[in-house]
Amino acid sequence: MEIRKYQPSDCKTLTELFYHTVHTVNAKDYTEEQLNVWATKQMDLEKWNLSLQEHYSIVAIEDDIIVGFGDIDETGYLDRLYVHADYQGKGIAAAICDQLEQAVEGSITTHASITAKPFFEKRGYQVAKEQQVERQGIFLTNYVMIKE
Repeated sequence: MEIRKYQPSDCKTLTELFYHTVHTVNAKDYTEEQLNVWATKQMDLEKWNLSLQEHYSIVAIEDDIIVGFGDIDETGYLDRLYVHADYQGKGIAAAICDQLEQAVEGSITTHASITAKPFFEKRGYQVAKEQQVERQGIFLTNYVMIKE
């Protein structure tokens, strides 16, 4: 597996990976209605690209296929961490997370889904609080988690 910095040409692939992962991997913890407002079919590629360029963003590649990605901002907010459904459980998220965590000084905060919470707990993150995030009138549970 190769990990490299994000490039704008990756954007469409990352939004497709995000959509597919949310609608398959997270389906065990969220309703279809919740998944549809979390990862919509119509994503703003310009907004995604700008956000990924503003953050330290990396992609994981295996056999010339982007299999995962993640990003963190300079304040230590780990924004996105997604691995393709077909590549779960192979250490890809851990490898991405290792690089993201090393990119910043101090504590790291993330808003972990129900699905991702055990992954972050294994890495030493503590739940600061459970929260309900509202998207288009639909509420999703996630956890503010911090690693000192």
